[in-house]
Amino acid sequence: MTNSVALITGGATGIGKATAKKLASKGVSVVISGRRQELGRDAVKEIEAVATNGAQVRFIQNDITDEGAVKELIAQIVAEFGRLDMAVNNAGLYNEAATIDKSNTKNFQDMLEVNVLGVYYSMKYEIEQMRKQGSGAIVNLASIAGLNGIPQTGTYVSTKHAVVGLTKASAIDHAAEGIRINAVAPGAIRTDIIAAQIDADEQGLAMMHPIKRIGKPEEIANGIAWLLSDEASFVIGHILNIDGGYQAQ
Repeated sequence: MTNSVALITGGATGIGKATAKKLASKGVSVVISGRRQELGRDAVKEIEAVATNGAQVRFIQNDITDEGAVKELIAQIVAEFGRLDMAVNNAGLYNEAATIDKSNTKNFQDMLEVNVLGVYYSMKYEIEQMRKQGSGAIVNLASIAGLNGIPQTGTYVSTKHAVVGLTKASAIDHAAEGIRINAVAPGAIRTDIIAAQIDADEQGLAMMHPIKRIGKPEEIANGIAWLLSDEASFVIGHILNIDGGYQAQ
């Protein structure tokens, strides 16, 4: 992985930051993107502290719901580093627990923009650059919600099912071009996105998983790093469950 260049959207917190630290520790130059500049600057310091082999770390403020901004983000990375070898489309949004009939339409629209269109825009321009190079690896953040129906999360579940569909179809389309596209499907992970649920019922979330605990961001980062590496060179269109046994039930 040394001398490679990676983009991680939503890389200033949670799974994204853990993945950035994992890659930088292996000598990968990492660009993290997100909306909050101060948070991004703080994350860069943490990631730089574990970087090896001259790996560089950058934060670029960006909104993945803006297609033009995403296109410019990829252009900025290529202008500085000359290439884009890896991408982790991690930025996501979960903003409501409700049945469909009681859900808020604006909340659903916001999730669609981040979780579906944001991933679509990112993949579109990542793939465009990787095709020019003749190689690349992409990992999308799906979820156990992208593989199952979960009570009172119909809107969120539908967005993560869309990520799974984008992953599988695109993986087939671009496999012969040297671009590998996969996804991970985490269970409940101790991150900001489910902080409210953890506060409300941590034990209940833990008991959903046969392992009887909530996962750690670093455990997801390990799986992502493997999918990006040459060790996974024959893995294409796969949804890797990292869920404490949830999907095995």
